[in-house]
Amino acid sequence: MIDGPDPTEEESVWQPLRRLLADMDDEIGRLYRQRGLDGIRPRFVMPLIRLGHRGAMTIRELAGALDVTHSAMSQTVSAMRREGLVRSVAGTDARTRQVTLTKRAHALLPLLEAEWRATEQAVRELEGELPHPLSEVVRDLEEALARRSFHDRIAHHLRRSPEQSS
Repeated sequence: MIDGPDPTEEESVWQPLRRLLADMDDEIGRLYRQRGLDGIRPRFVMPLIRLGHRGAMTIRELAGALDVTHSAMSQTVSAMRREGLVRSVAGTDARTRQVTLTKRAHALLPLLEAEWRATEQAVRELEGELPHPLSEVVRDLEEALARRSFHDRIAHHLRRSPEQSS
């Protein structure tokens, strides 16, 4: 066992935000379940809508279009395939496979797009109730990180850490 205090038990700056975002996703998931959309998860909605508008895409193309890693999109596509929302079809050459929507996913798109728009409206409403809108905070964070990356900030504190000196 490691001596000293457990840093994961100290008050975290990020954990409340992570919990809040997870809770908000859970609330969206609850809406899906109330409407009988079992197996739909919030992380599926953006790729499903994008495929609905653009048509079949490779996992790499879909990941690029949604600004996520290939690995993350591959996992999401696998999960969507298990739920019967997408399938893979032959691509333009023998080496590629494209992801396309199933009939079930096509039928769900109107509701998913309506939920997307309603969620955006709810977020705007929430921002109006805050003294510091989250979208402004995010822009401020992006600007600060452009001046000095998160990596560099962490590395600086690691160099100063007494645990790293020994």
